[in-house]
Amino acid sequence: MIDQTCGYCVGGEPLAKFGIKICDLDVSQLILFKEQSKPGRCIVAYKDHVSELVDISDDERNRFFADVAKAAKALHKAFSPDKVNYGAYGDTGCHLHMHLVPKYKDGDEWGGVFQMNPDKVYLSDTEYAEMIEKIKACL
Repeated sequence: MIDQTCGYCVGGEPLAKFGIKICDLDVSQLILFKEQSKPGRCIVAYKDHVSELVDISDDERNRFFADVAKAAKALHKAFSPDKVNYGAYGDTGCHLHMHLVPKYKDGDEWGGVFQMNPDKVYLSDTEYAEMIEKIKACL
């Protein structure tokens, strides 16, 4: 199922409001979150427009979490965070996805919950492209 208003489903301008697609994984897509106050922050979005983990089979759930783990390993390798926080939200968008938020002891919000969109740090197109290539090289 595709929701024509969902950035994860249709890409293009709806996705560009908050992210840039990096690549497809096994059952999901990896997206760079445009707001980069936590260097390397990404989203792993399931391939289909489903709301909940319970809406997919056990096999698909395991493959989704394997994608999350693969992305997290790449973020650790590329950016050496002290911790990666994971957040699964979607009260309004209702598309199964997980935020991967690298946290750094010398960065903001260490020891606290990350803000959904602190709206502080945006990069140039060149900087986004360099970050994407760095992540891809570590996948």
